[in-house]
Amino acid sequence: MFNYTLVSKPSFVFDENILKSIFENISKKIKKNQSGNINIVFLDSQEVRDLNKNYRGIDKTTDVLSFHYHENFKNFEKYDTVGEVVLNEEKIFSQALDYGITPEKEFFNLVIHSVLHILGYDHETDEDYKEMYSIESELWFEIFGEEKV
Repeated sequence: MFNYTLVSKPSFVFDENILKSIFENISKKIKKNQSGNINIVFLDSQEVRDLNKNYRGIDKTTDVLSFHYHENFKNFEKYDTVGEVVLNEEKIFSQALDYGITPEKEFFNLVIHSVLHILGYDHETDEDYKEMYSIESELWFEIFGEEKV
């Protein structure tokens, strides 16, 4: 199972037990090595835009960026950094409002999505999108007992 470190804290409150549960459930569901640590970072829209431009060549902000530093996640120590989840706090608030959910739930949604990216999932094709969304939905139901928004 991946460990995580909150490099920065958001302005909203969230239940850290649920965050731990997300990592536990991903570990159970995805049968890939998951050792090491993932950093979770909150930035503003401009900072995320700058990263998106520098690393993806896309000059606009986004809700979350996922960075994985290795292809295989075995034989890492608990605190070896293997990836990062970079979250746009402003987008978390605006998307939560759009979806009619709390910022906390949108944060959890983006963490699930981002960790799946770190594990190699993407949504570049319709088939990949369906697979990734299906896994996200199953995880969401297992953790929250409700359908994913």
